[in-house]
Amino acid sequence: MNSAPRSVNRRIKKSWAMYHRALELIPGGTQLVSRRPTRFAFGISPIFASSGKGARIRDVDGNEYIDWVSGIGAILLGYADPVVDEAVKRQIDKGTNFSITHELELELAEELVATIPCAEMVRYTRTGGEACAVAVRIARGTTGRDKILFCGYHGWHDWYMASNLSSTPGLDEHLFSGIEPIGVPRALEGTALAFPYNDLERLEKLLEENRGEVAAIVMEPFRSELPPDGYLSGVQKLARKHDVLLVFDEVTTGFRLANDGIQSVIGVVPDMSVFAKSISNGYAMGVVAGKREVLSPSAQMFISSTYWGEAVGLIAALTTLREVKKRNVPAIVQKTGEQLKSGLTGIAREVGLPAVCRGISIHPYLDFQIDDAETKSKLSTLYIQEMAKRGCHGYTSFYLNASQGDSEITQTLEAARETFALLVEGLNENRLDDLLECVPKQEYFQRLVH
Repeated sequence: MNSAPRSVNRRIKKSWAMYHRALELIPGGTQLVSRRPTRFAFGISPIFASSGKGARIRDVDGNEYIDWVSGIGAILLGYADPVVDEAVKRQIDKGTNFSITHELELELAEELVATIPCAEMVRYTRTGGEACAVAVRIARGTTGRDKILFCGYHGWHDWYMASNLSSTPGLDEHLFSGIEPIGVPRALEGTALAFPYNDLERLEKLLEENRGEVAAIVMEPFRSELPPDGYLSGVQKLARKHDVLLVFDEVTTGFRLANDGIQSVIGVVPDMSVFAKSISNGYAMGVVAGKREVLSPSAQMFISSTYWGEAVGLIAALTTLREVKKRNVPAIVQKTGEQLKSGLTGIAREVGLPAVCRGISIHPYLDFQIDDAETKSKLSTLYIQEMAKRGCHGYTSFYLNASQGDSEITQTLEAARETFALLVEGLNENRLDDLLECVPKQEYFQRLVH
């Protein structure tokens, strides 16, 4: 069991009791590592949700929060979006899973091919991790090669976790250090090799060392910062030189930056791209989109699941994609991000806190400019703790959605002003430990991709 907090805030009494019941029945207490309460302010942040609407969630204790995590990135339009949910409800009344292919499977495919630059054919899944695993299977099947070079986070499946079977764990900088590849066959050692972001020389060296054995380069094109000029085009040139497929993992970036994803923005069209999370505004759906010559051989591969053609995910994705275009969601999200960045940075400057809100506007993050790692961790936890008390749930980074508007910005900046002042007091008086009501949060995903 995780280290207990010093105290449990009375505001989450019911959440806390439910968490301990969950630990007896669910290993780790939840299905997703990013939802574990130790990733937030343990004992202060909410643990169990009861409902959500727009930009806000309500926990089982009746407390309301602005949710700056947006369902771990799965919410793009806002919780319980009336247009998407109504489309889903209508479909439920007509049935959700059939013995033959539903017409929505074709309709969504046509929408995706008309939307995403690399898409000439598509496959469906339920999750982002599944989509990555399917893309890797297709890459291996199409090329006849086994090895995968990767950069970034791509799920929990064996192909990816195999990187940690080696003596130097490849995931230490891509997730968090110390992940044991328990249950992953030892025979997969050496089949997934990590490479650092923005280092073409290292990537080329790996390609040379494994010449003729690499099926694909799988990577997050970027996360919190746009890629350096020429980097992704350089990756593509290396992929073509070595006759290797290039696969972009767009699960995190989704459709927040542009209506068609990120390919038109960065000017590089990969052989395949994977999507999930925000593609369906919280409903389970994943997509592998790619060039015809890459995906068409998968018709002969055994890649099959009853629920990949289930109609709720299909209609949710189709409706979300159309609403993104109709509402110009990327412009809304980017405006919110710019307001957050300028507001938080300005307040930090005013109160004397060494912090800057930086990064791409669709996914900004708060950077405490402190060299000491322990102090930085305490500041991060104290920030999460105090913002939660003031009705703002999140990390020190922000997943944005189109429902976060002026009232959410105003409330968040007011809460940040009070919180930042407290952080300055703790720093100046060496009282961070006294102010913390919980143990410092456990390390969140370390994403090598910036």
